[in-house]
Amino acid sequence: MFDRFNLLGFGAGGWGAALLEAAGVTLLLSLAGFALGIVFGGLAAAGRLSAARLPRSIASAYGIVFRGVPDLLTIYLFYYGGSVVLTAVGRLFGAQGFAGLPAFATGIVTIGFISGAYQAEVYRGAYLAVDRGQFDAAKALALPRFHMLRFVIVPQLLRHAIPGIGNVWQLVLKDSALISVIGLVELMRQAQIGAGSTREPFFFYCAAAALYFAIACVTGLFFGRAEAIASRGIAH
Repeated sequence: MFDRFNLLGFGAGGWGAALLEAAGVTLLLSLAGFALGIVFGGLAAAGRLSAARLPRSIASAYGIVFRGVPDLLTIYLFYYGGSVVLTAVGRLFGAQGFAGLPAFATGIVTIGFISGAYQAEVYRGAYLAVDRGQFDAAKALALPRFHMLRFVIVPQLLRHAIPGIGNVWQLVLKDSALISVIGLVELMRQAQIGAGSTREPFFFYCAAAALYFAIACVTGLFFGRAEAIASRGIAH
């Protein structure tokens, strides 16, 4: 039993440093993909709320596609499809052979598109949940649109959106494990490598689960604190 725990050490033969480094890759990948999803989600939500038909149609199609297609299939399509395009472009300039996209960058973009589709619905719902009287009051004060959004609407929108955004973050954290299929050595992939090398799969997968749980707990506290701040002064 103690020999197994020595596998998580930081000395010779220990996998502790490798697992922590892989957990850092997972966290960085998730944060970057989630941040990109905020951009895509915000644009898609604006499109869904637009009075014009074209932006509404494009935003709706985006949400249907990326919420409906399995995440693993989306990863494969982005990686291999992008690699085919990159290879074709390379051949135009005389390059030979297959050019694969960087796994980390592909993971960020893929997670960004997927999470953005879910975040769009969160932002749209939060916008619609803001009392219409707040818009009327801002217009009565003749506030410019930017100031109305910045000082009146967005603070109230965040109060409604943060719980949903926290749920999307948990999905992003779990989806990050799927990026291992295109060669990125994140936490799940590192656990697989350790399990195969030591023939202790259950032990290494339990260690990976503990690290995922730790990341989820710490980030969950952050979202809980953000929700409390956004809800200050609101009677429950």
